[in-house]
Amino acid sequence: MEDLIPLINKLQDAFSSIGQSCNLDLPQIAVVGGQSAGKSSVLENFVGRDFLPRGSGIVTRRPLILQLVNSKAEYAEFLHCKGRKFVDFDEVRLEIEAETDRITGSNKGISSVPINLRVYSPNVLNLTLIDLPGMTKVAVGDQPQDIEHQIRDMLMQFITKESCLILAVTPANTDLANSDALKISKEVDPQGLRTIGVITKLDLMDEGTDARDILENKLLPLRRGYIGVVNRSQKDIDGKKDIRAALAAERKFFLSHPGYRHIAERMGTSHLQKTLNQQLTNHIRDTLPGLRSKLQSQVLSLEKEVEEYKNFRPDDPTRKTKALLQMVQQFGVDFEKCIEGSGDQVDTSNLSGGAKINRIFHERFPFELVKMEFDEKELRREISYAIKNIHGVRTGLFTPDLAFEAIVKKQIIKLKEPCLKCIDLVIQELINTFRQCTNKLGSYPRLREETERIVTTYVRERDSKTKDQVLLLIDIELSYINTNHEDFIGFANAQQRTTANATKKRVMPNQVIRRGWLTINISIMKGGSKDYWFVLTAESLSWYKDEEEKEKKYMLPLDNLKLRDVEKGFMSSKHVFAIFNTEQRNVYKDLRQIELACDTQEDVDSWKASFLRAGVYPEKDQPESEDAMNPSDTVSMDPQLERQVETIRNLVDSYIGIVNKSIRDLMPKTIMHLMINSAKDFIHSELLAYLYSAGDQGSLMEESPEQAQRRDEMLRMYHALKEALVLIGDITTTTISTPVPPPVDDKWIPKDPSPPPASRPAAATVAPPSRPPGVKGPTPGPPPPLNPSPAFGAPPVPSRPPGQAAYAGDPNSGVVPLIPSRPARVPPALPPGIPSRRPPAAPNRPTVIRPSEPSLLD
Repeated sequence: MEDLIPLINKLQDAFSSIGQSCNLDLPQIAVVGGQSAGKSSVLENFVGRDFLPRGSGIVTRRPLILQLVNSKAEYAEFLHCKGRKFVDFDEVRLEIEAETDRITGSNKGISSVPINLRVYSPNVLNLTLIDLPGMTKVAVGDQPQDIEHQIRDMLMQFITKESCLILAVTPANTDLANSDALKISKEVDPQGLRTIGVITKLDLMDEGTDARDILENKLLPLRRGYIGVVNRSQKDIDGKKDIRAALAAERKFFLSHPGYRHIAERMGTSHLQKTLNQQLTNHIRDTLPGLRSKLQSQVLSLEKEVEEYKNFRPDDPTRKTKALLQMVQQFGVDFEKCIEGSGDQVDTSNLSGGAKINRIFHERFPFELVKMEFDEKELRREISYAIKNIHGVRTGLFTPDLAFEAIVKKQIIKLKEPCLKCIDLVIQELINTFRQCTNKLGSYPRLREETERIVTTYVRERDSKTKDQVLLLIDIELSYINTNHEDFIGFANAQQRTTANATKKRVMPNQVIRRGWLTINISIMKGGSKDYWFVLTAESLSWYKDEEEKEKKYMLPLDNLKLRDVEKGFMSSKHVFAIFNTEQRNVYKDLRQIELACDTQEDVDSWKASFLRAGVYPEKDQPESEDAMNPSDTVSMDPQLERQVETIRNLVDSYIGIVNKSIRDLMPKTIMHLMINSAKDFIHSELLAYLYSAGDQGSLMEESPEQAQRRDEMLRMYHALKEALVLIGDITTTTISTPVPPPVDDKWIPKDPSPPPASRPAAATVAPPSRPPGVKGPTPGPPPPLNPSPAFGAPPVPSRPPGQAAYAGDPNSGVVPLIPSRPARVPPALPPGIPSRRPPAAPNRPTVIRPSEPSLLD
């Protein structure tokens, strides 16, 4: 077990050398306390040397990992000064101050980057402690105003770990209930399982007071108890008082103080060091199995990444060629997975790649088409002007089909804008997908840059070709108006259809179109905004308290409803749209419109597209003809012209519906063929050739400094973890094979503890010395010593109390009897052959002890 603490020291050095802890909580002891509580003095007493910075205010500004190692020589080593041994401990202090200033500056700032110091000395026990900055309340000098919180956060980084023992240092001349160290320890260790209390400055308490109740663990008890120490005063430090003399004075103080005399053996720096050594060893032993399993899991997680780095040679051209081929192939596979979808590495936080393009095809593009649909009043005015201009000076008797073609072609041309916008949206999403896929090329910045440039340039080229093809589709629609289409209503049906029938909403079964959470924005005076679970069907919009859909709050029919865009509020982060009734009726309670809010603009567009499927159109769209019947617009129309306008209006509506359906079907197919599939083929077949022609292969495959550093850190971490596992494996075997404690000293036992019975009476034949007959019993006073009398030649029998046999009326001489009423040995006057134990009912049993009873009463 004595190797456990050096083992943890090696692990700390291994992980500190790579600048990481690998998320391993190594067992250690953290020293916490208020400023000037005596933490540094306790550590110096352990070492027996002055080596820590001194001064007023905050002195310890970085964690100091102090590793004490028992050794014959006395010197110190820093992890950041490898190979240099500090024999002069004044130089150790200067090095700590210089290293602290190197990170934190000289303005009393703090840093959580530790300093590793290892001290070898014959005066120390194996121990590892972390000296932390003292807790303070007020910023001093150039310190930041939040210095208290910075120190507290740093302490929490260490003491919140279950593997960390807490050495809570509290001065005795302050009230224990106000101890900062005990307070912060109680927060992270409410049961007190990891906290060891240290009471300093016992010699500075007011006369007539002492810390006896605290040290006896009666006041604010801790599981591991309290240990009192007496450090050197500032006068002693300034006078260079030797620490050995200070430890002797500390020992004398506890032995001479009436309040601490009875517990002096459990007080002082020496006892504290032994206790910490024992408790840290036990703590390491308890946490070692969990540490081993965590190390093994870390090694397994790094195995795959380290495999490609084990035999890495940066300048090997073969490796560069192989890496280039693998990178390009992986880029093509990743892009295809992003577009086509894949079961592995699914993004569960937001839409990307093919899912976003699918939303553009089937939600955003149809919505843009609906937004571009004709305005009813403007359309009727255009139809009337077209009819009049075609007739010229004549009064037409029949409805001219040229007016139908002119209006239809004008409406088809309007489709160009939403189609081109759809292509731009897909292009942008494709470029985002490329960038997402090139993240894996981050190890080679030049390769990533060239890949993005080549692929983006290719997509831009395909962009122009795709747009040309889409415009060609629209020109094809313009080139021939097919009035024989099976879905076209025809001239006869157009005359029979009324305006109401022409604009009547298509009847759909009451199917659910969409479900989801939306926020109803209501003023605070009317209850404030609330989140509800909305269900949109073909006939109604309902909202419930939650997604279980048991408690319905309201159901709103979709008849005469329209959508309206609403500007986002100044203080709101949500995107808003509104629903209102075209007949100026209240939609919900006394509200003429209800504002619905979503987290993103994409959600707003998706909900609008769902409302379009249910027949709820944007405000600009006017499928009903109530406004067209305004007298101010139709007063100049004669009945015959009005019938002709209505007929052409119905024909245009029918034919534009056919064109829209065709465009909505062909647009995704065109984009997929000319852009997305073409990009996939280009990546798989031509990207590598473009990369070779773009520049030197060596420059393309140059590693970034970050990648080289990451590789080095990865390898060092891997080797450190492997070394740690080897160390733990060694310590396990040595722990198991530790020799048992030495046997008890049994030299006083004779080689043959049971001599033959015939040899025993031989010693008994020697006549005992005669005693005066007047002696009747033992003399009063303490019992005589247990040493056997030299009058007997035989050695004492180990199974009995050593002593000489009683004879001639003095049975107690030299005997401590177990049972006062029975002699301890057989009288020596018995003949040989009599057993050593007399039967209890022997009639001639000599009563040797009875004559001594009167003397006891005397």
